[in-house]
Amino acid sequence: MIELRGINMGDLPLYEALLTDPVMMSELGGPLPRQGLREKLQRIVDEVRDGRTWYSVIVADGPGGDPAGTVCIWNHVWNEETISEIGWKVLPGYQRRGLASGAVRSILLRARSEDRWQVIHAFPGVTNEASNAICRKLGFSKVEELDIDYAGRALRGNHWVLDLEAGNPT
Repeated sequence: MIELRGINMGDLPLYEALLTDPVMMSELGGPLPRQGLREKLQRIVDEVRDGRTWYSVIVADGPGGDPAGTVCIWNHVWNEETISEIGWKVLPGYQRRGLASGAVRSILLRARSEDRWQVIHAFPGVTNEASNAICRKLGFSKVEELDIDYAGRALRGNHWVLDLEAGNPT
């Protein structure tokens, strides 16, 4: 059982753990420096408060459980077009328990029920088997393999798309 709750500044230790751990960041070009993460999290918390971004903490084992990761949907400009992108991370100790797929499914169902974020894009690394499997499992269509930028790092990724108006995530 999982719970999703809005991220807040008290989640800074989780946020830092997700972004500075070499294992967590192996598919994203390696760990990020801690410097600037507090300010970046504050911007995310502000965007969540203002309704521009959905950024949730994945709580393992339901209410009162441990923070295990994050799932988020946000808008940004890509190839001169504004798109909605989804991303997720689950700490190593909580992986392979279905938390990521459950969290992604949950936030997609919410987006569909609230008629928001109609077309969702995902860009997992080509070698990130787990994230690519989640995209397949939840009904995303693979568009292409391409070079992507993550935090100023060039990575090879798969471009997946899900049109929430066309069908339910499973």
